[in-house]
Amino acid sequence: MPKKGSIAKKKPAERAKGAGKSDGNCTDSKMDCVDYIEKNCHDPALQTENKTGFNMKQPSVLAGNSHYNASSLPSSKIENRKLAREIKSLVLWKSPMKTMKYASLELLFLAKSNVERLLKHRAVVTMLFCAFIALLALLLTPGQHQQIIKLFKSNGFFMIYWLGLGILSSVGLGTGLHTFLLYLGPHIASVTLAAYECSSLNFPEPPYPNEILCPESTSSYGQINPSLWSIMAKVRLEAFLWGAGTALGELPPYFMAKAARLSGNTKEEHENIQELEKLQKRKKKGEKLTFFDKGKLFMEDIVERVGFFGILLCASIPNPLFDLAGITCGHFLVPFWKFFGATLIGKAIIKMHIQKIFVIISFNENLVEKFIKFLAFIPIIGVRLQVPFKVFFENQKQRLHRNTQKTAVSNNGNLLSTVFESFVFIMVCYFIVSIVNTLAQNCCKRTRKQPHHGSDTETQKST
Repeated sequence: MPKKGSIAKKKPAERAKGAGKSDGNCTDSKMDCVDYIEKNCHDPALQTENKTGFNMKQPSVLAGNSHYNASSLPSSKIENRKLAREIKSLVLWKSPMKTMKYASLELLFLAKSNVERLLKHRAVVTMLFCAFIALLALLLTPGQHQQIIKLFKSNGFFMIYWLGLGILSSVGLGTGLHTFLLYLGPHIASVTLAAYECSSLNFPEPPYPNEILCPESTSSYGQINPSLWSIMAKVRLEAFLWGAGTALGELPPYFMAKAARLSGNTKEEHENIQELEKLQKRKKKGEKLTFFDKGKLFMEDIVERVGFFGILLCASIPNPLFDLAGITCGHFLVPFWKFFGATLIGKAIIKMHIQKIFVIISFNENLVEKFIKFLAFIPIIGVRLQVPFKVFFENQKQRLHRNTQKTAVSNNGNLLSTVFESFVFIMVCYFIVSIVNTLAQNCCKRTRKQPHHGSDTETQKST
């Protein structure tokens, strides 16, 4: 074993020679020695380079990388916060001109992208155009087929009307239009009141279902004691169509999440999926979650574990979080008919029967009278509320009959009718405003993210 002093007394060139002789990897050349040291010595800078990919031996790169590591994450957070603030500020009541500008740009972008998609399927577009021309020719050509077309027009418009209202209720254009409260609920209520007033459900058509008039015949034929089930049967078709429309309105989130999952592009993945992943991480860490966040996690859990019956259960009850069920099913690639079948059964059959029963019982003639009497017990304003409610229900009864008293009664105290019409107008305006805000915010997100994606791809190519 050599002594420590003998190693220290040797010159650097001799130490290098000895190392070259013993290992055969380093010669007298200076460059070979450097290569040998870089390959065999445990340099911390080289270890860091191998782990991180940054060359720690270059001072300029080291300074740049330390600056990058220290400031890139906070700067990205600051940019994300600025973007979130800018998106939240894009509403008509804060910046109307800017919001309208972004909304119009988004409409142009959507129109352009949809036209480009249609041009890719020219054969389908040509077939649809030919079918439209043939249908238009049938409508304009006189003949015996006009009777069938007339029947189809009346029934087809009826079906499209209630289906469209159902789609608007759940399609999520900014916010859903509450068409049950505005249209279907009042329709069921008017049929219920007419059934008790006319003692019949054989309303003449037309004007039913646009307007309801009692039958002219006063004979005992057709006189019934209206029951819950008979009234439910009278409004079954429009209620089913409305529920089917709500089921169709749940399909866009499902298809968007499914397309993002199949494409493998996590950047285009739906925001709610990313939010659910964050909530799961917070739950694992033991952080406190709000009741709404717990509901989101419960919705995802029951849909993912129970499957068809979980979707059916969530669709069968009034559920504002059902959009997450469609997103979750699309993300986990649940088959289409499994999702849509459970949604259709739940919304169009089970939930609609629950809602119909609630409205019919609420507008029972005896319950309405008890409700008006109960208003008197409300202090200060109770007696004042009784008068407009009595006038409103009297007007509804008079409208069911063909008589001259209708104009005299209807001109007195239409307070509730005015309030309801104003409520409908406000809800429709809010629906339109929310659509404009959503279009503007989507345009802002898209335009702000495009440069970042471009820079990311450039850096990946350079590396």
